[in-house]
Amino acid sequence: MKNKEHQEKGIRQPVRTDAPFLSEQEKIDRIAAAFVTIMETLGLDLEDDSLKGTPVRVAKMYVSELFKGLDPAAAPDISTFDNHYQYNRVLIEKNILVKSTCEHHFLPILGHAHVGYYSSGRIIGLSKLNRIVDYYCRRPQVQERLTRQILIALQEALQTQDVIVVIDAVHLCVTARGIEDPHCSTYTIDYGGCFEDPLVRKEFLDCCPSSKLPGLLQ
Repeated sequence: MKNKEHQEKGIRQPVRTDAPFLSEQEKIDRIAAAFVTIMETLGLDLEDDSLKGTPVRVAKMYVSELFKGLDPAAAPDISTFDNHYQYNRVLIEKNILVKSTCEHHFLPILGHAHVGYYSSGRIIGLSKLNRIVDYYCRRPQVQERLTRQILIALQEALQTQDVIVVIDAVHLCVTARGIEDPHCSTYTIDYGGCFEDPLVRKEFLDCCPSSKLPGLLQ
C-alpha cells in the first residue's frame, strides 16, 4: 500500500503530516479530556454512575476500534500467491461488511462492499479482501474516497488493474439527522482494466445484491 501513489491519485486521507507523535494511551487521555468538556457543555452529570466512565470509553473506542485505520501499523499484511489453479475467470467476494464513520458528522456508515478481480498470475487469500476493506473503513471517511482507496490497494496487492469495487451503504447522517430519510442508501463503484468493458462489468454487477437496511448486519 503505497501512500505516495494514493496522494498522486487524489485519495490521500486528510491527516496532518506535522502532528506530534502520541502513544495510544496519550491519544486516549486527550480525547477523554475533550469529551468531558463536551458532556459538561451539554449539562450532563459526570458523577452519575452511568456517565462517569463514558469519556474514557469513547476515547478507547475512537483510538482502538473505530479509527485504528489511521495508524499505518494497523495495515493488514497482504501476501499473494501464484495462480497455480490457472483460474482465469472473475473472482467475486460479496457482502463484505462495511462499518465506517462519516467524517462530516462522525456518524456511522453501514453497508456492504462487493469486490472482484481477474488474476494476472497472482491471487490473494479471501480473508485478505475483507481485511483491506476493514482497514480503510476504520477511519473518518467519505464513501467516494473509501471506494477508491480499496480499489487501489487491491490493484497494488494483485499487480493488476483488473479490479472492481462496489459499496452500497446507509449513512446515519442522512437517516438519523438532517433530512432523516430512512429509505435511501449510497452506491459507489470504481474499476479499472478489463472492467472498463460494459459486458465484463455487467457480469460482476449481476452477481451483486443491493444492501437493505434491516439486513445490514446479518
